[in-house]
Amino acid sequence: MPGGPRLPEDVLARELATLPEWTRDADAIQRTWRFADFKTAMIFANGVAALAEKANHHPNITVHDYNQVTLRLWSHDAGGLSARDVDLARTINATL
Repeated sequence: MPGGPRLPEDVLARELATLPEWTRDADAIQRTWRFADFKTAMIFANGVAALAEKANHHPNITVHDYNQVTLRLWSHDAGGLSARDVDLARTINATL
């Protein structure tokens, strides 16, 4: 599988503990950012899109309430969360 196998629950719990503000949502992890304005939210969303394209792993990106962006990550091919999701979340946290 391109995304690798689904992470066992104990590994996922340990990994999630290292990702500030990311939370579990069923078979995904998600995080919401709040910005000063719509333009800044869109700049962030486009930055995430560039990182996702480079990683060939594409999150759901939701822009809402004009200044908030929520990202939701999971690996379809793994049927849930894989190391690929944790890696992209970590990259987003470190880069943007």
